[in-house]
Amino acid sequence: MSLALLHSRSLDGMSAVAVSVEVHLANGLPSFTLVGLADTEVKEARERVRAALLNSGLSFPHNKRITVNLAPAELPKEGGRFDLPIALGLLAASGQIDAARLAELECAGELSLGGELRPIRGALAMSLAISQAQHQGGPARALLLPKDSAAEAALVEDVQVLAAGHLLEVVAALQPASEEALPRAQALPRLSEAAGPDLRDIKGQAGAKRALEVAAAGEHSLLLVGPPGTGKSMLAQRLPGLLPPLSKEEALASAAVLSLVGQFQPQRWAQRAMRSPHHTASAVALVGGGSPPRPGEISLALHGVLFLDELPEFNRQALEALREPLETGRILISRAARQSEFPARFQLVAAMNPCPCGQLGNAAQTCRCTPDQVSRYQGRLSGPFLDRLDISIEVPAVPPAVLAAQPAGEASATVAARVARARQLALQRQACSNARLSVAQLDHFARAEPAALAFLQKAAERLAWSARSYHRILRVARSIADLAAAEQIQSAHMAEAVQLRRGLGKS
Repeated sequence: MSLALLHSRSLDGMSAVAVSVEVHLANGLPSFTLVGLADTEVKEARERVRAALLNSGLSFPHNKRITVNLAPAELPKEGGRFDLPIALGLLAASGQIDAARLAELECAGELSLGGELRPIRGALAMSLAISQAQHQGGPARALLLPKDSAAEAALVEDVQVLAAGHLLEVVAALQPASEEALPRAQALPRLSEAAGPDLRDIKGQAGAKRALEVAAAGEHSLLLVGPPGTGKSMLAQRLPGLLPPLSKEEALASAAVLSLVGQFQPQRWAQRAMRSPHHTASAVALVGGGSPPRPGEISLALHGVLFLDELPEFNRQALEALREPLETGRILISRAARQSEFPARFQLVAAMNPCPCGQLGNAAQTCRCTPDQVSRYQGRLSGPFLDRLDISIEVPAVPPAVLAAQPAGEASATVAARVARARQLALQRQACSNARLSVAQLDHFARAEPAALAFLQKAAERLAWSARSYHRILRVARSIADLAAAEQIQSAHMAEAVQLRRGLGKS
């Protein structure tokens, strides 16, 4: 009888949980049994591993009773990531490679029938989990992955990541007394920001551009309301170009979430995500879910922008599911068997027409909607949802004379420089953006002059704002003051913040 033990990891929400792959060969009727709460994709590894070994010229133990155990047994396993550890376990148990050298490795990878290694989801999450385990005193193991996944995992600098393209490369390096070594993967270079759409391309809309700048400076949520064709989508697409570069920690966190669903693109490393789901998206698609739970659009937009166009056309239940993540920056998905928590630090930008025909308030067009139709249309967005939006701005129709003129106004780079200075002031003062200030922190960091506070109190009483709206106005006013490099919020800053919440005429 022979036994081999290998180390791998299974994805469980945002974490990569350690899994022991035990391979046992015994005499008896030939069979191949795989146990340990394995999904159908994992059980199909029996046929992939068998074909990969034979087509690579290696020996498969046909005349043995094979048992593969994936421990812990209560943890669900899914995907083809266990193909490589199972194949290496069979080779080690049958004496074809050095079993002692496997203790130094953690490995994962899907096998083709010819023995090529195919990429897997969550490679970066595995690397982050190994790094965390090492910092807590765990063993310092190298991580062996397919070439297409290894460069992604190598972004974590304190983990040794080895890359292989074929099963035979791994076998050659694990032979007894072998001097061959698998190459160490190189981390992806941080690319310079690609030139995106420029704010200067939008003609007119000075008020909407200012709202975009304030939203970028404080990481505020933004609702753009206006007739069709006024540039709402164009404005939203230019917001990522105004935001400061991602820090190393933010870039890793964003890449890790995208890696969980296989959407991480090396050329987009260290660039802010811009997610634009269609309005037919379900609540699960937006906030995450499924079995096993996977991140939704709010998590895939981590430290980036989530753009919801045609906001009232989204399912009411899907929009209501955004309320808690907008406040807390995380989403906890609870199922009968387990819970999974995903980050949800995103900047929401939404766009909508003011009525079903879209021409309400347009001086150049006549609105065909009745007051009841307008009320029902705007009523698709609940008051509690709108209450959680920091800025709501009207985007009026642009006169033809302005459209015919040459582009005028500031370029994205100029506005981005002001945004970076304002964001830096906030980080130095409170170590977070203004949108993330708690109620207790507002009293300390969002100090306003007496006249400015009196103005806010009068506006809140007249417009019957909630306490949440009151605090959100303070946060927006603090961002406007930072753009002006002012220590205290002045009356002009407060007045502008109040004006930036008038989009639908309600809060």
